[in-house]
Amino acid sequence: MAKVKRIKHLLVGDFFRKHGEHLHLELIGGKAGLERKIFEPSINRPGLALAGFYLYFAYKRIQVLGNSEFAYLGALPEREQAKRFEEMCACEIPCVVVCRNRRMPESMLKIAEAAGVAVFRTTLDTMRFINACTLWMDWEFAPTTTEHGCMVDVKGIGVLIKGDSGAGKSEAVLGLLERGAALVADDMVKFCAPEGRDLEGSSTELGRFHMEVRGIGVVNVPLLFGAASMRIRKRLDLVVYLKPLESFPEMDRLGMEVRHFSVLDREVPLIELPVGPGRDTARLVEVAALEQKLRSFGHHSAVEFGKNLLRTMEEQRIS
Repeated sequence: MAKVKRIKHLLVGDFFRKHGEHLHLELIGGKAGLERKIFEPSINRPGLALAGFYLYFAYKRIQVLGNSEFAYLGALPEREQAKRFEEMCACEIPCVVVCRNRRMPESMLKIAEAAGVAVFRTTLDTMRFINACTLWMDWEFAPTTTEHGCMVDVKGIGVLIKGDSGAGKSEAVLGLLERGAALVADDMVKFCAPEGRDLEGSSTELGRFHMEVRGIGVVNVPLLFGAASMRIRKRLDLVVYLKPLESFPEMDRLGMEVRHFSVLDREVPLIELPVGPGRDTARLVEVAALEQKLRSFGHHSAVEFGKNLLRTMEEQRIS
């Protein structure tokens, strides 16, 4: 069983390095607070804390200051402003983000630096920042695991191809790439499942854009097949397990049996595909993916065939 990983915290510096660009973040305070830890993926607006109410203060989260917080602080005497902000910084908060590209008073920046709290500024308005940041933080704190196999995007269907060593996974992927599929990951696929969102697979940064072909070595996929042959991440829709033909003493010829493969407690449709000399494995995987797409639209070919067969038999019996 694959090991599931969950992070307990995220360093402020890592948060800024990974997400600073798309969240339009700029470090305007000192660097001392970059080693602080973010323990919760949610975002907090500390209005009540600035007003002096700390009973349920979510101090483990990123603290966001928007128009409301600045309007409240602006209504206070300067000495009281500094006192309220200093009390909040003393609560071991991870960092502060100022929205709408507002200017932070120098007195507050000095207080934050003295307390070892990093201060960032973003051009985004408060709600847009909170929504975007929450999505990225959900990904950071979501459970992850890895599965051995190759993952490809086949006409919009994310397929994880598994099988024993030498089963023909790489050959199948090459055949699919020639038919217009896109490689997501080779050999080891990293899966992430944020709560309430799709299970998605991706490659490690080191192995991204490359795959190993037995007898040839490591090849650069986008250089060989074009930029459209790579996907950074893809939802997992189907698992295809390649097995030798002789390991199927009995076979479900109609495809009525429904099986599943569990990844991070998500049940994904599973097809065990017999492979052998002369069989076009890539074509079979492509057909399996297209059939899965039909099923996602509510069309199950085997079930529909079975119903038609029973209807025909009943009509013949009556006649």
